[in-house]
Amino acid sequence: MSILTVHNVGKFFGAANIFSGVSFNVARGERVAIVGVNGAGKSTLLRIIANQEAASSGSISTARSIRMSYLAQEARFDDTQTLRGLLDEALVALHTMQSEITTLEHDIADTDHPDWADRMDRYGELLSRFEHAGGYDIERTIERVLTGLGFDPAYHGPQRLSQFSGGMKTRAALAAILLSSPDILLLDEPTNHLDLAALEWLEKFLKSWDGTLIVVSHDRYFLDRVTNRTLEIAFGRLDGDYPGGYIKFQQLKAEKMELMWKQYQAQQEEIARLESFIRRYKNSTLSTQARGRERRLERMKEGWQGGSGKVESVMVRPEEQKKLSLAMQASQRGGDQVMVFERMDIGYILPNNQHVTLINIPELVLRRQQRVALMGVNGSGKTTLVRTMVGELPPLRGHARLGSNVQINYYAQAHEGLVMSNSILDEMRRVRPLIKETEARTFLGRFLFSGDDVFKRIGTLSGGERGRVALAQLTLIGGNLLILDEPTNHLDIGAREALEDVLNEYDGTILFVSHDRYFIDAVADTLWTVDNNKITVFDGNYSEHRELLEAKEAQTKRASTALGNPTVPKAATAANPTPAKAAPAPALSKDQERDQRKRQRRGEQIEQEIAALEAEKNDITSALSGVETDPKRIAALAARYSEIERTLLTRYDEWAALTV
Repeated sequence: MSILTVHNVGKFFGAANIFSGVSFNVARGERVAIVGVNGAGKSTLLRIIANQEAASSGSISTARSIRMSYLAQEARFDDTQTLRGLLDEALVALHTMQSEITTLEHDIADTDHPDWADRMDRYGELLSRFEHAGGYDIERTIERVLTGLGFDPAYHGPQRLSQFSGGMKTRAALAAILLSSPDILLLDEPTNHLDLAALEWLEKFLKSWDGTLIVVSHDRYFLDRVTNRTLEIAFGRLDGDYPGGYIKFQQLKAEKMELMWKQYQAQQEEIARLESFIRRYKNSTLSTQARGRERRLERMKEGWQGGSGKVESVMVRPEEQKKLSLAMQASQRGGDQVMVFERMDIGYILPNNQHVTLINIPELVLRRQQRVALMGVNGSGKTTLVRTMVGELPPLRGHARLGSNVQINYYAQAHEGLVMSNSILDEMRRVRPLIKETEARTFLGRFLFSGDDVFKRIGTLSGGERGRVALAQLTLIGGNLLILDEPTNHLDIGAREALEDVLNEYDGTILFVSHDRYFIDAVADTLWTVDNNKITVFDGNYSEHRELLEAKEAQTKRASTALGNPTVPKAATAANPTPAKAAPAPALSKDQERDQRKRQRRGEQIEQEIAALEAEKNDITSALSGVETDPKRIAALAARYSEIERTLLTRYDEWAALTV
């Protein structure tokens, strides 16, 4: 049953058509992602659904008594609003629900009332919703949400929200709508300004939440974990509706595009053959056949419908989004030790000359061609460390020694290196003074700046456009050590994928700060995690790190359970003065751990493949049971069924070998 219906919705800004004819239904409990390039209209569509903006055409309708909550990209509050006041407003619905429950408790006492059954149903529904929303322990629920989103007690007081940073304002708005217990949750870039700990908490919260979710995000890892359906807005329309999260969407879209290109190319070849026949035989003894082919070609161009009802028309060339075209090479080979940290303290100095240390680094080496992701919670000192590495800030103690022939190329998080009064073209000339205008314009075309775009002032550009300018400069400057601070901020998914590709081909050394876990997985081979003012080094990417942590947590849980208490060890007795301890598992070498992770990943891949094959096998069984009547189709299905059977036997054996 649909809880939300979007029918033929369109939006114009002046004469510009943002999108039109957008129609889809959302069922109760669905988790829907809306994806598309920057400027496609994703946020506009979300605002229309939230009734924050009017559509130019079409309509939005919801089921009765449905409550929607909407998180905008940038939160705005009254000057006098406090965090506690905001949360109290969000809990009005919960208090209203509690009041209705109290009223119904009196009403259902009258068992002879003709509406008694309806009242009981409503009472049961409200109790379930109230309990799930944490209504029986509101204060603990508030504390759980605020802690999960990274609010320390200092934010719980009378401080006004207008004094919060942009990131903390977004978190406050997110906390409020999560506590408001809506039926439909509309989130526009909810992962902006969240560190990894808050991201992981939000994912767990949303996965356990039983409401309906519609989310706009460029965070592919987040989308893959919390959504089960993907809508793509492209070319001014709803260009695709796909089941599954982001990875499944990518796969299905690629298959769709491949099929469309094959069909288009086959038809183009057929048209070329028809035109060749017509030209060759139009004035010959085969003129009758030539005229027949000419009529067919004319009908195709008009979208002719034959006697069978099949429409034969000329296909439009499949549309594809323009993509960034990046290329980058190290300017020269540097030393094997790119940067050596020796007894360094990273931090800042207060006005009273007090030193505040954020990171202490006794000794650490960045090696040639390493790809290091610098991770840690917000405020842990990641950007401070990066700015110290590039010489913008002095260390509080110690120093970092740069290797021989090392040239740093730095990408700042807020694009501070860009001159806001310059045009895009001026910025290219600033870092490459001898570049010719025609060469610069051609070069900028690879970054999706065409025509008069190159004369736009940097200060008037969107965050995504400034990011593309900074990336363009990055590729012009060269260098053999890239230091990137949140390079994926404001970039759409296509631009992020292009950046991943160029960094994976880059032959220098990379150190980057990012909260984009998909990006970290694609680029990093080493993690430097800042925790308790120290850096911990892990050989691998984010997913491998999470697998290791989850395996350790599971092992600890099993060990605790084996001792008879999940949290407290057995008490010592006179007969047994010390609790029994399980024999420690032998330590694995790095190679053994890496091999174990590979086996685990391969096992998961095989499980997914087996599930897909078994689902296809079931579909074929249904078709062969009478749904399909075409003899040729039946033969093809039977052949595919046998092929699946053989493949499944192989996969079962391979899976068994990996899990012994």
